[in-house]
Amino acid sequence: MHWNKVLRIACLFSIPVLATALRAQSVQYFEKGKLWLLSTDHNSYVLAVGPHGELQHLYWGRPLPRGDDLSAPRAVHDLSSFDPSQMLVNDEYPGWGGPFYEEPALKITREDGDRDLVLRYVSHRIQQNDLEIELRDIRDSIEVTLHYRVYPHYGIVRRYATIRNGAKQAFTIESAQSAAWHLPHGTGYQLTYLSGRWAAEMQINHEPIHQGMKILESRKGHTSHNLNPWFAIDAGDAAEESGNVWFGALAWSGNWRITVEQTPYEQVRVTGGFNTFDFAYPLRPGEALDTPAFFAGMTSEGRGSASRLMHRFEREEILPGGAKSRLRPVLYNSWEATEFNVDQAGQELLADKAAKLGVELFVMDDGWFGKRNNDKAGLGDWYANPQKFPQGLKPLIDHVNGLGMDFGLWVEPEMVNPDSELYRQHPDWAMNFPGRPRSELRNQLVLNLARNDVKEYIFNVLDKLAGEYNIRYFKWDMNRSFSEPGWPELAQADQRKLWVAYVRNLYEIMDRLRAKHPTLEIESCSGGGGRIDLGILQRVDVVWTSDNTEAFDRLRIQEGFTEAYAPKLMSSWVTDVPNMNGRSTPLQFRFLVAMQGALGIGANVNRWSPEDSALAAKMITLYKRIRPTVQTGDLYRLLSPQTSDVTANEYVAQDGNQAVVFAFRHSQQYSTPAPTIRLRGLDPRARYGMTSIEGKLQEGQEFTGAYLGGAGIHFNLRGDFDSTAVVLEKLR
Repeated sequence: MHWNKVLRIACLFSIPVLATALRAQSVQYFEKGKLWLLSTDHNSYVLAVGPHGELQHLYWGRPLPRGDDLSAPRAVHDLSSFDPSQMLVNDEYPGWGGPFYEEPALKITREDGDRDLVLRYVSHRIQQNDLEIELRDIRDSIEVTLHYRVYPHYGIVRRYATIRNGAKQAFTIESAQSAAWHLPHGTGYQLTYLSGRWAAEMQINHEPIHQGMKILESRKGHTSHNLNPWFAIDAGDAAEESGNVWFGALAWSGNWRITVEQTPYEQVRVTGGFNTFDFAYPLRPGEALDTPAFFAGMTSEGRGSASRLMHRFEREEILPGGAKSRLRPVLYNSWEATEFNVDQAGQELLADKAAKLGVELFVMDDGWFGKRNNDKAGLGDWYANPQKFPQGLKPLIDHVNGLGMDFGLWVEPEMVNPDSELYRQHPDWAMNFPGRPRSELRNQLVLNLARNDVKEYIFNVLDKLAGEYNIRYFKWDMNRSFSEPGWPELAQADQRKLWVAYVRNLYEIMDRLRAKHPTLEIESCSGGGGRIDLGILQRVDVVWTSDNTEAFDRLRIQEGFTEAYAPKLMSSWVTDVPNMNGRSTPLQFRFLVAMQGALGIGANVNRWSPEDSALAAKMITLYKRIRPTVQTGDLYRLLSPQTSDVTANEYVAQDGNQAVVFAFRHSQQYSTPAPTIRLRGLDPRARYGMTSIEGKLQEGQEFTGAYLGGAGIHFNLRGDFDSTAVVLEKLR
């Protein structure tokens, strides 16, 4: 196609369309400059071999149409004896060696005490969307393979490193990072990240990036509630739908670390991988270590676009089954109704009522196993309590299945109560330092899943449950963080491998279970949002977002969640009031908040009035009508609960034929009307029919997408905790 014709066509569309038209292949190598161009529909990424054999990052930004525009990096001279040239270039994967004083990607100590490591380019290999680059130390056969995979349609690149000991002496890895991502030289950048605590996860932070380092990390053994391994950076002028945004997320469910660094030389880089805290990983000759995958991308269309790219990528490339995975069913969970007082008759009664509401998946929570009458006993003893279930679980499961619902079961396999048969038989299986206290949190200890015998025990008990019963779903919980992470059975030099081996074995168990039981689904729960990351999401179908199900609080938690993760992955429950904070909100408000993700009910339906049940059934029917749009469509955050007393979110179906808008008002003052809500993502020339759930808008009206995006909608939200939803259908 002639270049001018391409440009004329591109003017009618967006930059990604232009990039798609021009992109020949996603990975190209240019021998003249010894450089690589990684191309996607949304951006380009360029790296090259420098004058001294070092691997340099050159570019990460809007799509570059021509590789011929690129040139090899030039030699850089020392600025002074305090500012050597090594500090002035963007090293793609810096080892700690020579005059390098910033955050390294790899730091080691050899057996003889030598800690110097200088990596140089050796070779590369390209295969379709994959690029591998081999680096080696300038003296020893300490080898690093950098792995790149390009996902062209999502604007995302995956990176990780394989560190291999090809030398004759052992060395210990002290820092092993997955990638160093470099932004264009400059200042004024803004960092966005997610922080929080139990019951207040996923709080959005925006702050300037200053000289020095900003550390985001977990030292808790799991992803943690406090910080999430996701970031977004903009040039200081990005908005929800405009501006350049760089974003990324680590795929690791253990101790992780992301360092955001601005140097005195106007360099901004993001380095991430294993946490260096308490980290020491020996590699003997012939051994290797893979770092976690680090995914990152760039868009020129704002924070909302960054989120939508991540959402689509997670649904189609990360989630088990990808785009073919089933829509999340409407779930009922028994915890609030019964807590530990579960038995067959009580669960069957709840199942009967849940089925009448339209529930599709019934989950029995804690209290069904061992001597589990409270949280002080039973963890580790994964057999049905004979007093509560004299005939085992089969009669209950058959009853649930007979009502047309799948059956799910709560488990917490990584934990053990000291008051359990398992602990009495295997006290050594708990993490411990000999002779030191074993700290109990929630009356439980953490099993050392890094041990292969513990790994096999956990796999076997879960495999037996899934094999003996028709269990479709495990709610896999983890209700405390690590402490006393000792592994006394290993040599002292190897004990800190626990941090890595634990997570690898966790992943292996889940992978084996899913392979052996293809219809089994898993929910990742860790006291709410304590284990949510792209590593666990490759093995589970949904995550428990927060133990805080109070609807107004959830608006901010869910807003933060959707910055990084897809609504389809977000378990959202309707629960009883008063809830956390002593607040009571209307049942409709609670339902509409929960319907913005994977809808579940956790309330005690035994206490619901006929009117409550009727409203619930109506809402579930509506949810099933709009579920494909909510779970697999594009999300547009229209009004934020951080800045307005009205929150509004819009979901647009992949085919554009349906859209749904949720709107919530916290409180009205001075009879002030709710703000106009202008929609996004609609076809401006198409006509849409509109219906609202309670007739607050005139039914049967038709509006063009241009009108809805320009003039917008006026919702008559009044008083405290008012809410509504509007469904738009494109008219043919």
